[in-house]
Amino acid sequence: MKNPWIIISIIIVILLGGSFWFSSSTVGQSDEGVTLIEHRKGNPDALVTLVEYSDFQCPACAAFQPIVNGMIEQYGDRLQFEYKHFPLPPRIHPYAFQASVAAEAAGQQGKFFEFGDMLFEKQDAWAKSAVPATLFVQYASDLGLDVDSFKRHMKSSLLRDRVQADFSAGEVLKVDATPTFFLNGEKMKIESYLDFAQQIGYAIDPAIMSTTTASTTDSTNGVRFGF
Repeated sequence: MKNPWIIISIIIVILLGGSFWFSSSTVGQSDEGVTLIEHRKGNPDALVTLVEYSDFQCPACAAFQPIVNGMIEQYGDRLQFEYKHFPLPPRIHPYAFQASVAAEAAGQQGKFFEFGDMLFEKQDAWAKSAVPATLFVQYASDLGLDVDSFKRHMKSSLLRDRVQADFSAGEVLKVDATPTFFLNGEKMKIESYLDFAQQIGYAIDPAIMSTTTASTTDSTNGVRFGF
């Protein structure tokens, strides 16, 4: 496939365009005021872009969350980060899709990343709950969101289609596990947390790699993944 990003753009246009057509002919209350936005942090003009396809119910994604946040803080305007939804099937993670829609609902009030961080931090609680939506509403309240608007947007077909569009785009890129990262458009092969940090550091400044020694005492060294 010569240019999967073009195909991804077409998929998103088709899926979201269909949603807009449907909503314009039968506008539901849950879709009122919905604005579809990209979830990015950092400098949009940065030379290095990190894209993550993630699942809020995925333990490995939760483990990476503070590391990614640390990288964003460390490199500042030299890095742009973008979050993409890739909720695994219900037989694996039964509440992942619902959690993604809830994060999108929080994003309608400018709190996508804050809500996402809370989902990862409290993953054990809501993932084991019989009714996770109740906890999602509580998290929204804890963040100071308008709870009525949040609950309405959790039912939005536009936001559900947005999550599905991300998932479909990930399939085109052959994403088959979470988290999956793309560094400047290239799928990363990650052996450990330290390896992940080194690859990003090297992309930003090759001199960083030369200063990293084998005696690094980072507590993440040696942790491996079954990707």
